[in-house]
Amino acid sequence: MTAHAALQAGDRAPEFSLPGDGGSTLSLATAAGRKLVLYFYPKDDTSGCTMEAKDFNALRADFAAAGTEIIGVSPDSAASHDKFKKKYELGFALASDESKAMLEAYGVWVEKSMYGRKYMGVERTTFLIGPDGRIARVWSKVKVPGHAAEVLAAARAL
Repeated sequence: MTAHAALQAGDRAPEFSLPGDGGSTLSLATAAGRKLVLYFYPKDDTSGCTMEAKDFNALRADFAAAGTEIIGVSPDSAASHDKFKKKYELGFALASDESKAMLEAYGVWVEKSMYGRKYMGVERTTFLIGPDGRIARVWSKVKVPGHAAEVLAAARAL
């Protein structure tokens, strides 16, 4: 596996086209001209990921008022996303990257370690992408509490 240089503010966001919930296709191009929050999370319906999704969902109207779309991305299947979205009544898109190509392009598919065991997984990371398709801000190794509100403040300032 090749390690990608970490994407930074000012970099052009890598293009993607992924299956979304409800049979949709999600891509960077569909958000062109608007701000986009891409948040990468490890797994549907786990405690931290559920809290993060609910936090973004609670601020959905505020993000919309700031001209900002939200897409959550994980390696789970679109069918898993459909269940997760329905269970928590999430009102934003979820993209499925089972191939991990987008996760790798954004540098969030990394070696992790738990109890001394190494494995590959998603590092919880959020990208704020400007209407010009460039990355405005990156949050790495996200701690969930207060994160969605911090991203909203940055989106409003962009």
